[in-house]
Amino acid sequence: MTKQKSILITGVAGFIGRYVARYFSDQGWFVIGIDNSPPENAPVTNLSVYQRLQLPDASLNNLILEHLPEVCVHCAGRASVGLSITNPTADFYTNTALTFEILNALRLNAPKCRFIFLSSAAVYGNPESLPVTETQPLYPLSPYGFHKWQCEQLCLEFTKVYDLQTACVRIFSAYGPGLRRQVLWDICQKAVTQNTVKLQGTGNESRDFIHALDIAKALMVIAESAPMLGEAYNLASGREVMIAELANMVLNALECEIVPVFDGIIPVGTPMNWKADISKLSALGFTPSVSLEKAIKTFANWCRAELVGV
Repeated sequence: MTKQKSILITGVAGFIGRYVARYFSDQGWFVIGIDNSPPENAPVTNLSVYQRLQLPDASLNNLILEHLPEVCVHCAGRASVGLSITNPTADFYTNTALTFEILNALRLNAPKCRFIFLSSAAVYGNPESLPVTETQPLYPLSPYGFHKWQCEQLCLEFTKVYDLQTACVRIFSAYGPGLRRQVLWDICQKAVTQNTVKLQGTGNESRDFIHALDIAKALMVIAESAPMLGEAYNLASGREVMIAELANMVLNALECEIVPVFDGIIPVGTPMNWKADISKLSALGFTPSVSLEKAIKTFANWCRAELVGV
């Protein structure tokens, strides 16, 4: 009988954590989730074990020793450029310091565990050229970007010094039902509740969107196939979409006769244009499967139901 594979997911009650838990559970994995949310707010139906922890917590060591997970996907941590600028201390402790604590707990208690860190395209800042490759220089624009970069260095440290198997995924613009912030939610929320859509920037800024389900699929590919030598992978669709184009796609999906307007103001720490080269991840066997056009319709319907109940 084949032994059931096991995975530990930190931040399992968060947006990406929920998708990861559901996908690995559907694939037959034993899923251990930790988060600081009460059980009623955690995706317990997709979890074999759930433990409420406010990390760092010494009881994490006991949990790891008890279950000896084969893979750990680290989804916990703040994910806001704006908040990192106004409160860099909290961002440092919930990203850099927390990542160190988890890596060290694995080193001491489950040194064979394969660790995947959820980094961000924010480490690139404004890339020198597009599409951006993993070998391009890193020029973060925000404390969030710098702290993600520091976490990547910690992964490399634990691989080089302690032989822990680690990999980092630089996620570009994640989206999907369940995400109640960032540009897609902003457009939907304003269209549905205000009947007007005023957005930051010029509309000529661009992003490379990746659905949370594709993120979960990519993480499984990495968990099973990556060399885990502290390397980084771009996780995106490889498609550049202008924000003005995105806004029109969302408004069409909502069947709204609204013309979006832009204030021309670029917030501090905000990169201008992103498009990822995903050939390194593709070489492991990952191919994005979720169509942006189709997924936006699903997101728009979910968002409308969240905001007005129908």
